[in-house]
Amino acid sequence: MTTALIYLVMMVLVAAVVFLLASVLFGRGEELPALPPGASPTRLPPSGVTGDDLAAVRFQLVLRGYKMTEVDWVLQRLGHELDDLRARVAELEAARQTPAEGQR
Repeated sequence: MTTALIYLVMMVLVAAVVFLLASVLFGRGEELPALPPGASPTRLPPSGVTGDDLAAVRFQLVLRGYKMTEVDWVLQRLGHELDDLRARVAELEAARQTPAEGQR
C-alpha cells in the first residue's frame, strides 16, 4: 500500500511540473500584445501595394506565432486579388477615356 501511495504522489508531482513548464512555455491563452510602431521588420510601400509586394512580405518567426502555410496562402490569394482589381480598374479607366477622346 505504501508503494502505491508513493507512486501516486510521484505522478502528481510529475504532472504538476509538466503543467507548470507547459504554462510557462505556451502561456495561458492570452492574446499577444500589439507591437510598438516600427518594431517589425515587415515592410510595405506607403501606397500602391501590389501582389508582388504581398508575395515578398515575411513575418518574424516566434514560438507562439501564426501557421506559416496559412499566412503564405492568404498573402498569395490577396496578391492575386489585388492584381486583378488593379487590372480591372486600369481597364475601366482606359475604356472611359477612349470614348471621351473620340467625342472631341
